[in-house]
Amino acid sequence: MAKDTPPRWDRRMQQRLARGEAAALGELYDRFASLVHSLAHRVLDDDAAADQVTREVFGYVWENPDAYDPKQGNLRSWVARLTHRQAVHRLREQEAAADAESGGSTTEELEQRIRRASVAARADYIVTSMPAPLRAALELAYIQRRDYRQTAADLGVTEDEARRRLRLGLQLLSTANTRPLVEGSSPPGYGRPL
Repeated sequence: MAKDTPPRWDRRMQQRLARGEAAALGELYDRFASLVHSLAHRVLDDDAAADQVTREVFGYVWENPDAYDPKQGNLRSWVARLTHRQAVHRLREQEAAADAESGGSTTEELEQRIRRASVAARADYIVTSMPAPLRAALELAYIQRRDYRQTAADLGVTEDEARRRLRLGLQLLSTANTRPLVEGSSPPGYGRPL
């Protein structure tokens, strides 16, 4: 349901948040909390830290509803970007503090660990956001170890259609590693970072 959120809902939600409707925040939380928490947990690998990031993201949305620009994308994507940015920021702080204590790894090693966590979180988001037919084909092929013929039979589609879905799903997943990790970067119109 959240994946197919219409732009009209996004605009109305932003307007309700701007008016200070607590019920709007509750509705937004109900719709996106699992996404926010799972993305934060994927980056941080810590439930308590993911809980904190979830609170920070929804607090930011509550205090800055005008930072969302519907012309830049849907509300779900904006919330996911906020989550990603905040989780990476927290991971940098945690890793830097741990490295300072132990005199451990270099800045380059720290950036590599953060990049790996970031790419994994983006891949998770891509999989959960892709259309259900593509996701179902990928799950059958890569989780249940089905070949494209078995995938086609399980989905009740032609073998060509199964191959097309797998190819498109993999193309979408390949984009998880294409964007550089830039601290504090955000699309125009997305206000100040958390």
